[in-house]
Amino acid sequence: MLLRKLTLRHFRNVPHAALRFEGRRQFFAGPNGQGKSNLLEAAGFLTALRSFRAPDGRHLIMHDHPEAGIACEVERGGSGPEQVTIRIRRDGKELWYGSNRVTRLADHVGRYPTVVFSSHDLQLIRGAPALRRRWLDLTLAAMDADYLMALQSYSRALAGRNSLLKKAGGERELTAFDRALAPSGARIVAIRAERVAELASETAAFYGRLCGGSEDAALHYDSSLKGASSEDLLRLLESGRARDLQMGTTLVGPHRDDLRFDVRGCDARDFASEGQQRSVTLALRLGQASWFRRRCGVRPVLLADDVLGELDPARRERFWAALDRESQVIATGTRLPDACLGEWQVFTVAEGVFAPDSGGMGGAV
Repeated sequence: MLLRKLTLRHFRNVPHAALRFEGRRQFFAGPNGQGKSNLLEAAGFLTALRSFRAPDGRHLIMHDHPEAGIACEVERGGSGPEQVTIRIRRDGKELWYGSNRVTRLADHVGRYPTVVFSSHDLQLIRGAPALRRRWLDLTLAAMDADYLMALQSYSRALAGRNSLLKKAGGERELTAFDRALAPSGARIVAIRAERVAELASETAAFYGRLCGGSEDAALHYDSSLKGASSEDLLRLLESGRARDLQMGTTLVGPHRDDLRFDVRGCDARDFASEGQQRSVTLALRLGQASWFRRRCGVRPVLLADDVLGELDPARRERFWAALDRESQVIATGTRLPDACLGEWQVFTVAEGVFAPDSGGMGGAV
């Protein structure tokens, strides 16, 4: 896939930007806090109508404006350019293909893959389980309509059950929510177990490339519900109801699952160096990009948000070498990449304004 045009209106600190991309390498250079990450956030929003930075879409709208807009011209295969428009309002979103509105997100799944490499990815190792679950849900939902529908159903039922628990609701109402939660919850766990195994294989292979084969890494899906059927989960919900009522929340289900990263057989959170942790997250994203391509048959656009500054030169060189040469890469940084990486279409960024650099790529500065 190639992103050929990107237009933003009232998105974060960007009042208006209309960018045309040529070739497969774009670089946005400028000091921190000027809007570089906002541009990548907008491009990444195309995949699943979700931000990799802000769970609440209202935070994407410029202050004192009712909505934000993203418009893209995309090439997928040889079918010619496709026009995609996204309107983000405070009460929801609209998605349009050309002049046709798309009303089911499931119809959008797998169509426009992007993968974001962010400096904040270290939190996938160091942060709370909720961050890892969100990454996993966004990744799987972007490629699997069945997973998306199970996740939506489960999330609605879980919110309703938790609300009822806080009110000390009756047995009949809780039973109704349990019967809605159990099948979707069991389906989520089954899909996660299968897909995480695939992602783990991809991640391990890329980690080996990044470290020159000197060590290994592993990704694990931690869930007490692996192999559980819908009936099993229903029994667990019913048997734990008294405890849930006491705590005012649902204490069993896939919303309690986690991912774990190992390096050399030890938990990366506690025992890996910062360089190793950064390599793990880069390998995870490279594995995600490879998995996306296998799932949907389309090369994702790779969005690299100032991610390489803390890597040693050898690992940094191996990262660039590991990227698919046919994939489009849109990168940001305070310095231009090394000239040995080839020619880039360069834009300078200042206070939400993007300006083409007519001088092009001139080496690191």
